[in-house]
Parts: sequence; structure tokens; C-alpha cells
Amino acid sequence: MPEVVGHPLDAGLAGLAAAYDDGLDPVAVVDAVLDRIGRSGDDAVWIDLEPAVALRAEAEALAGRPREGRPLWGVPFAVKDNIDVAGRTTTAGLPGLARRATATATAVGRLQSAGAIYVGKTNLDQLATGLVGTRSPYGTPRNPIDPALVPGGSSSGSAVAVALGHVPLALGTDTAGSGRVPAAMCGVVGLKGAPGTRPVDGLVPASPTIDCVSTFASTVADGLVAEGVLAGSPWPVASGALTIAVAPGAEAEGAVLQRAGHWVVPVDLAPFHEVGDLLYGGPWLADRTAALSEVLAAAPSGMVEVVANVVAGGEAYAGTDVFRAIARLAARRAELASWWGEVDALVVPTVPFLPTLAEVAADPIGANARLGRNTTFANLLGLTAIAVPALDGGAGGATVLAPPHLAGAVASAAAAITGEVLVAGASTAGGRVDLAVVGAHLRGQPLNAQLVEAGGELVATTETSACYRLFHLAGGPPERPALERVGSGGRAVEVEVWSLPPAGLGTVVAQVPPPLGIGSVELRGGRWVKGFICETAGLAGAADITAHGGWRRYLASR
Repeated sequence: MPEVVGHPLDAGLAGLAAAYDDGLDPVAVVDAVLDRIGRSGDDAVWIDLEPAVALRAEAEALAGRPREGRPLWGVPFAVKDNIDVAGRTTTAGLPGLARRATATATAVGRLQSAGAIYVGKTNLDQLATGLVGTRSPYGTPRNPIDPALVPGGSSSGSAVAVALGHVPLALGTDTAGSGRVPAAMCGVVGLKGAPGTRPVDGLVPASPTIDCVSTFASTVADGLVAEGVLAGSPWPVASGALTIAVAPGAEAEGAVLQRAGHWVVPVDLAPFHEVGDLLYGGPWLADRTAALSEVLAAAPSGMVEVVANVVAGGEAYAGTDVFRAIARLAARRAELASWWGEVDALVVPTVPFLPTLAEVAADPIGANARLGRNTTFANLLGLTAIAVPALDGGAGGATVLAPPHLAGAVASAAAAITGEVLVAGASTAGGRVDLAVVGAHLRGQPLNAQLVEAGGELVATTETSACYRLFHLAGGPPERPALERVGSGGRAVEVEVWSLPPAGLGTVVAQVPPPLGIGSVELRGGRWVKGFICETAGLAGAADITAHGGWRRYLASR
């Protein structure tokens, strides 16, 4: 975590928690937030703020509630103004659409239940349509790194609020990159889960089939805490060496990952860009047009012309175009499935260039499209993502992406780039169980889908202790190995550790045929986890493949 700079707010969630341990009052934190916002002046960050009296009353009430079980106790947070908070106005950046919400979005409610203090609503590209941050009648938030640059959108206000230290945490949304582009332009961390893994009720839709609620924080660790609250379960953290594909333009981040002990491999982004082209330059735009057709028909006051044109663009596509796009997407996802079996995470430059306000004004559509080149494919492919700031402290940075079952690798790689130390295996909290797999259940192997379908998340690629021998069992398909624990003459064997909910583990266990079963396996360092073991009688006639050190290496040797 960064050192305290003038106030515990500047030390992130851990620093704030430590300050509360030392007797800091939540009212003092609220007063600091109000003071910072006031000193910033009219910077177009906030559309609506809670009255000071109400904020102090909430802080006073919070001081009388227990902190135990509330990981965000006393943390002030902002909400992008396309997400509902009961009793407050939601504008989505369009004054003529303004309405008073009667219910609070589940995402906001979960943060509040975890002890966080709602501060107010932040500015955005109108209707969450844009990646530049300049498409709002409420003004353009000033880029905190370079005022000549755009702040990025559409969650511009939320990113700037965190970057300026107004609040340590903010909610945004992410459909085509709206939670990652502003993070890159403003030098903060932007995180999002895969579509469907976080609640999106109470959200003004942008593209309903792939909309996500996202978070902004100053560190990866802080963002993971908030994301765990949103998801209802901790974001996992992988351990051990990972295989990470690094795209052109992210070589500096790749070098950092190599020094951290990870394997770095090149990647061709062409198939990813092809998927991204389906979004706002293709038939998926019809998803947005359909969701906002009534808004367009009503022609509410304050509509930004470029936004109206973009939203209406989906009318150019026929139903046949949409179904062809669905088929193309399915084909690409199938082709990439095997690739993800060999790679733990993908690292790309979040933005391919740093547009100025003048450049966007001269070419609002073209500049916006270029800005999202490395972000638009993520939600269509169902990927999780963490955007981290540039290594030199300027605008830019990189994004780490992977499917949900590799979310632990995303967290580990992102933290390696920022230099943070995370606790591996965090997803074992909340009643989840770690399971070591050695053969057909490994990523890319025939039975891995059983783990994924059971809610499994990869948390580590590691080895057993040096007390095992590995055998290739007779029979199949699929071909299967077996571990035998021995007193001497063994060696370490490569395994993957997956975290599963108890019900999911039961589903997997029910599919395990004899002579295999589930027992306990000792990992390197002495930790014991559940894992696949074999009856001694089942090893009769099996080939000893211990010398290869792992099932994948054995298969490669053939």
C-alpha cells in the first residue's frame, strides 16, 4: 500500500482500516472527503453529492455499528450516475432522462452492507456511450495527469474521483472498456468481473447482454476487496509461475512479469480484435439501439449529438447480421478455448494511444474507436480484467485478462506489475475447498470442464512435496495418471490447485471412477489440500512416469 500522505484516505483501504483501529472517527473521514471535493472546485467530476449533514449523520451512525464482517467499514465511495441509489436522481448523463430512483442497485447495496459510505454520483459519457469522457452536458472531468488529455470514458468521473483522492473507491460500468480506459488515462486501477458474475439491476443499460458493474481503486488489493463484496465471494489469487501472453506494446510489463518468475509468450491479437469489431463497429450495436430505442424516440433535452448518432447506429443492421455475428463469436470463443488451456492470462496495452481533447474534438468517432481497440473484445469473450497504471506514472498502462476460472492468474499478474504482494489462495474463504489435480482435470485436458462447470477457479500452479510417484493408468479414454505417496524415491510432481464450492466439489467427486478417489495431497512447502489419489491395487500394470515430473510433460514427450 502507498504511504500515508496527509490523511489515511491516501493510504488505501488498509491504511484507512489501521487509522480506524487507532481511533479515527468516520465523521473525520467524511469531513476530509467534503474538504477535498470543495477544494477541487468545479472540475466536472460530480453530478450529485449527498448533503453534508446527511453524510455526517451516516458516518455517526456507522460509528455505532460493529466492524466485524464489514470489510468496507468506513470507506467512502462514489457511484457512476447510471446506477440507481434510492431517493437520489439518476441521469445517465442525460438531463432529460433524469428520474428519482425508488430502489438501490444491488451492487451499491452490497457495498453499503459491507460498511461503505455512499458519497454521491459521478459524471460519465452520456448513456455510457463513449470511451473518451467528453460526451457529457455536465462538462468534461479534468484529466489529473495531463489536463490536455481526455479523462477516458464512459466512467470518467469515477476514475477521476479516485485519482484525485476524493474517495478511495468508486463504482463504474464497463461494456466496451468503460471501466478500463478511464483507469488507464487517469492512473488508477480498474477492475471488472466477467459479464453475469456481478449484479446489474438498477443499471441504465448500454448493451444489456454484456454490461458489467466495475470498480476503481488506487491499488489492485483494494479493488479485489471491493470486487469480492460485489461478487459475494473473494476474488482468487494464484500462486506459482504463470504462463502469460504479452501483446505488442506491453513489453515493459512483460519484462516485469519475467523478473517476477512468470513465463512470457507472444500473442497475435488479430482474433481478439475481430471479436471486438462485432461490438460498436458491428451488429452488436443493435443491442444498445434496442435497449435505448424509447430514449431516442422521446428525444429528451440535453442529448449529445454524437451519442444520439451512435445509439441509433444499430438500426443499420438486419436480424440476419446479428445472427451471423453470434455465430462468428461462438466460433472464435471455441477456437480460443484451447489457447486458454495453455495460457493463464493475457496482457495488452489498455489504450493504444493517449488522445488529447483537441484530437477527440476533431474526430470524435474515429478517436473513440481507436481508444477501445484493446478493450472491446473482453465482454463478448466473457473475460475478467484488471487495468493497472503505467509503470512510468503517466497515462496508459496495461490490462490483464482471462476467463473467470483463471481470475486468480489475472489478480496475481496485475499485482506483479504494480509491485503488490497478495495472499495466494484467497478464494478458500467462504467455505470453498482447494483441490489439487494432476492429470485429465488440468487446464486444456479432457475433464477440465467438470471443474469449470462446478464453479471451480484456478488458484495456483505448483508442485507436490517430493514424496510422490506418478503413474499412467491403463484404460481410457480419457487417459489418466495417478499419484502414489511413497516414503522414499519420490519427487515433486506438477499440479494445479482449484478452489471449488462444497456443492461443486461433491459434483466432481461423484464423477470420479475407481481406482481413483479424493484424499489429501501434500504440496510443496508442507501445505495439505484435497486431491486425487489412487487405490494401490489400481497401480498394477501402470507405467511409472515419475521422471517426467508432470502429466503435461509426459504427454509432450510422446
